[in-house]
Amino acid sequence: MAISQRLGLDGYNLVVFSRKENSECREVLDRTKAPYICVQGNIANREDRSNLLAKAIEEFGRVDVLVNNAGIAPPERNDILNMTEESYDIVMNTNTKSTMFMTQIVANQMIGQPSRFIRKGTIINISSCSAVVSSPNRAEYCISKAGVSMLTTVYADRLAREGILVHEVRPGVIRTDMTSAVTDKYDNMFKEGRFPIARWGTPEDVAHVVSFLVSEGFGYSTGNYIDVDGGFHIKSL
Repeated sequence: MAISQRLGLDGYNLVVFSRKENSECREVLDRTKAPYICVQGNIANREDRSNLLAKAIEEFGRVDVLVNNAGIAPPERNDILNMTEESYDIVMNTNTKSTMFMTQIVANQMIGQPSRFIRKGTIINISSCSAVVSSPNRAEYCISKAGVSMLTTVYADRLAREGILVHEVRPGVIRTDMTSAVTDKYDNMFKEGRFPIARWGTPEDVAHVVSFLVSEGFGYSTGNYIDVDGGFHIKSL
């Protein structure tokens, strides 16, 4: 919700997609004073993705920004030698396939729109430091996020000629529901000095970077990624 809240405060109309109705979500969005709608569905489902875009066009007439932020962890952490095809499919369908095809339909929508600004649109993919960091006990997650990184590159290459910019944000250890089960692990890593900025990241840390990437001041660049990981990506001797 932090990304939606930040973009609402930046003046964007919002279309928020979620598996379930969430009154807390509406309370947060109400505070931004931005026009918004909430759409329910499963991003891994083709019909639900099409319905999401249709609702956005019906309500606001166009799409200027897409943030692909849907992501799930494996239902159960297993060594890669024991990972099941079912777990792989679940994670890949949500994290990678949905990003591929949500971007496809929104990009085609953007291409057909008259330009309102110096570009026709911006697409932001939220991946993870796991795109380049190995975790053999959740390999399907790492693979799915590596796929998102390549999707960013390929779409950035294709869409630049259409006036659409594509970027990637790679969060590190962010305090969310997904990381709540491994709090002790990451607390110890902070104490051990594994992160130059020795604290948990917050959803707001990610949201501020998204806000920067979609701003009009960032218009002569595409296909980038930004690490939001407390410097974890730095190699040091």
